[in-house]
Amino acid sequence: MRPPRITPTFTGPGNVDLLNYEIVQEKAATLSRIGKRLQAALDALAAFDAARRDAGDAGRTGDADEGRRDELVAAAGEALWYYVIQREVCGLRDSEAIMRQLGVPREVRLRMGYTPRPQR
Repeated sequence: MRPPRITPTFTGPGNVDLLNYEIVQEKAATLSRIGKRLQAALDALAAFDAARRDAGDAGRTGDADEGRRDELVAAAGEALWYYVIQREVCGLRDSEAIMRQLGVPREVRLRMGYTPRPQR
């Protein structure tokens, strides 16, 4: 039998575990990128809805408009899913508070999750 191999830690100034520090930095950077993607998806959905409201034909929407809106809601739901997962990876468990802060619509919350895109 061999004794267990102990993985060395790479400590830097102030006894900081450098590898762990790099991992935490990457998690935070990824959370930031995904958060920006989520905010862009929510902004696109809000802009689309505002444009439809401004057009004045809220009662008469075309199939193309509904299809485009459905795509925007699906994209926002997928981005929300990735954001919530990354927050949990970072140890941040309360996603409800951040959803309220970002103003995530209920329909986007309901579409949260991965949905495969149709093959073209």
